[in-house]
Amino acid sequence: MSSDTVLPILLIMAVILSGIYAGNYDAGKEFSGSNDGGSLIYLNQEFGFKFYLPAAWQGYSVLETVWEGHGVDGELQGKIAASGPQFLLRHPLWTQEVPRQDIPIMVFTLDQWESMQQGRFHIGAAPIGPSELGRNNGYVFALPARYNFAFPAGFEEVEQILAAKPLLAFDI
Repeated sequence: MSSDTVLPILLIMAVILSGIYAGNYDAGKEFSGSNDGGSLIYLNQEFGFKFYLPAAWQGYSVLETVWEGHGVDGELQGKIAASGPQFLLRHPLWTQEVPRQDIPIMVFTLDQWESMQQGRFHIGAAPIGPSELGRNNGYVFALPARYNFAFPAGFEEVEQILAAKPLLAFDI
């Protein structure tokens, strides 16, 4: 096979493969494909965690938002006292017309988590704080309190996913 034939074939293969992974890629993060159990793996190397999703989530997307914590006392009372990234893992069938339950993963530094636990700031109106999903040497990963309060489509599936403890943190 000549080099004139090989190059176009390689380009076509690259385009096809990039299209397969396009729905699963987020800048700075990786989609690792599936593991031996047939599940998908969202890998976030920046913060040091993996999250396992069922194969039915093939084509999921990742949105990055920001959580905000409001001060409880003193000069920061009611003002933003802390903030950090929150990743929303979104089901591929999510639409504006029929939104589905996202899987939110809040990221706290160890100091932020300790401050929140000590009551220096709170997040949202719920009387309880986020629940820990895992931690590594730099961060705590948590699920917001009442994240599924509206009971959107797919909330039961997300509950089943979370019951399997799908987050695996690793040191960075």
